[in-house]
Amino acid sequence: GGYDASYDDDDDDDDDEEEDDDPDAKLARKLAQEEEDDANNNHQETNGRKSSRLAKHADAAQDVQEGVAVRERKQISLLKRRNEERLQELARKNNRSLGDGENDKPEEIQAFPSTKRYPDQLGPNQVKVDMEHQTVILPVFGNPVPFHISTIKNVVLPDPDNKATYLRINFYTAGMAVGKDAPLNTAKLVAKYAPYATFVREMTFRSLDPHTLTQAFRQITALRKKVRQKELREQEEANLVEQERLVRTKNERVPRLSDLTMRPVFAGRKTQGNLEAHSNGLRFISTRSEVVDIMYNNIKYAIFQPCENEIMVLIHFHLKNEIMVGKKRQLDIQFFTEVVDASQTVDQGRRSMYDPDEMDDEQRERQLRRKLNQAFRDFCKKVDAVAKRNNYTDLEFDVPYRDLGFTGNPHKEMVFIQPTLNCLVNLTETPFFCIDLADIDHCHFERVTYMSKAFDMVIVFKDFTKQPAQITMIDASEKDAIQDWLTDMELTYTQGPMNLNWKQIINTIQQDDRFYMDTEEDEVTPKEAGWDFLRMYGHDDSDDDDEDEDDSGYSDSENKVAAGGGESDDENDDDDDDAGSLDSEDEEEFYEDESEDD
Repeated sequence: GGYDASYDDDDDDDDDEEEDDDPDAKLARKLAQEEEDDANNNHQETNGRKSSRLAKHADAAQDVQEGVAVRERKQISLLKRRNEERLQELARKNNRSLGDGENDKPEEIQAFPSTKRYPDQLGPNQVKVDMEHQTVILPVFGNPVPFHISTIKNVVLPDPDNKATYLRINFYTAGMAVGKDAPLNTAKLVAKYAPYATFVREMTFRSLDPHTLTQAFRQITALRKKVRQKELREQEEANLVEQERLVRTKNERVPRLSDLTMRPVFAGRKTQGNLEAHSNGLRFISTRSEVVDIMYNNIKYAIFQPCENEIMVLIHFHLKNEIMVGKKRQLDIQFFTEVVDASQTVDQGRRSMYDPDEMDDEQRERQLRRKLNQAFRDFCKKVDAVAKRNNYTDLEFDVPYRDLGFTGNPHKEMVFIQPTLNCLVNLTETPFFCIDLADIDHCHFERVTYMSKAFDMVIVFKDFTKQPAQITMIDASEKDAIQDWLTDMELTYTQGPMNLNWKQIINTIQQDDRFYMDTEEDEVTPKEAGWDFLRMYGHDDSDDDDEDEDDSGYSDSENKVAAGGGESDDENDDDDDDAGSLDSEDEEEFYEDESEDD
């Protein structure tokens, strides 16, 4: 009564052989097998990422991570090397400035060498203004006492009462802010005599004759304005490097560009004229016969920007030493021609893209762009040839790298910023944005988080007396490209999630002589050297720092790339996590307090 399995199997085999004879059954089994094979292949490709599209994305992500790792390693080594270089630069700068202390001594003020030089017809109890000697003579206990106009802070004419008119004169005194309008020499004198001298703060005069004090008020105000303008003009021209005289080219054809517009302008008016290249420099002559000379040896960087997506083609000169244009000192001079008007009046409404007139206008505009670009390019080549022929070999025209450009806000509007070989520039909008890469000490990226769509870029200069430059509202997709470019230019950068109080940071750094050193004053206690304190990623100095990294919300791969070590004990993970979260909250409150102070 047992069950014979082999018999049943033989029966099944017989049934299969019978079904194989049916062609429809064969076709059905073939289609079913193909569908099953396709499903298995898709399942394997999905789980194992075997498809070409997914494999391509996976390889791209891996390349990005490897690129970030390489860039971070370069930045760490570059930061150390830059710290050493900055220490050497500051040491040389301090050695050069040791003998410059005598230039800071104030010059004593002398209104009159003696009372015999007082002006004639000087009556008693009279306020008199001597324009020639820049002096105000005031009665003190009936005696005329001269006060130089540079010692007077301001003069006030209060509302008169029913009987008399009043005049109040305020002087620069110690213990109070002298203000930015104070003469430089007066500020030095106040600081010199502040420890031991007695100052007159203010004097008030009363007169029954309103005409006398009113006239004195007007004269003092006019004299202060005149002296202030003279001092500003002297300050503008004080540090100007005297330029050599232009040697005009004779007996040969001079390279010339006609119908150019110059920026900055003379006296607030549009300045148009011609630019010529002579033996030792360039000369611009405006239609109103205004002349600007630019010497070849005073040109630090020359930039030629062709007209591609802009409305102008231009030549820009960034100078070594400032020159006077009108009444102002200028370090950047630009000459350009507009291809199309910046604003056009549309008097016929919207025109069709198939309008023959519209197509003709676009064709003429393209031809004009090519013509102007070629004319400016030929002029640059001729200027280069003239300079080389006269032994000025340093002059060379750069063209901005448009493919490395990005959009940001350096002043008050969004502009397209492009790097050149030596600068980071935007030249189409005013004021010009032109930063010499050799003057940059460090770059810091603010508002860098995984959720933010834009970030800010802060450029810190080697000269700490200058406030850092800021470029705001840069698209987050540009960050990696900018950081790659900075690394290629051997410029250090850091990044963080907060906006920092840079005025306070720069003031603190100016007072720290060991900022670029990795030890404290005892030369034993270690500290973060240079700009390393701005790094968003932690270091392996302590367990708390590592726990802060774990709680910061950033990926483990990036923390390993930047920090490279420092694992905490498992038994203290919970306590350290709580401490890390509290530290991060305290840090946020610290930054918020600083921002409110700003």
